[in-house]
Amino acid sequence: MTAAWHALNRLTTWPDLTEVRPSCGTGRALRSTRAEIAHFHSGRSVDLHLTAGTIRRFEHDLGHSTAIRLVPGSHWVTVRMECEADIGLLMTLMSAALKAHHTWPATAETPTVRCNDRREAALSHRAHL
Repeated sequence: MTAAWHALNRLTTWPDLTEVRPSCGTGRALRSTRAEIAHFHSGRSVDLHLTAGTIRRFEHDLGHSTAIRLVPGSHWVTVRMECEADIGLLMTLMSAALKAHHTWPATAETPTVRCNDRREAALSHRAHL
């Protein structure tokens, strides 16, 4: 079992999360009462909906982590899942994401914000042009 699937198995036991089909159509997802919060697209990465405010607050630290990929303009971060430490990082960020989603005013961000799955591919494609 890969680190991402191991993390998914742990997170499905959290009372604030429900496993759902991801709105992007790829992989598996977890949802809080307010929004989709994590997309498990592969056994190697997870897109986590941190919200724009939480990303701004921790941007410096997130930007220095080799396990985190920030996509400009996205309310999601991509966490590369390679080892047990990455699972711990994801659990910590999931707690921050849940807190952010439970404290946001309903109009602050649209709940249908797209994950990084397609954005990352588009950015990679543009970089090669």
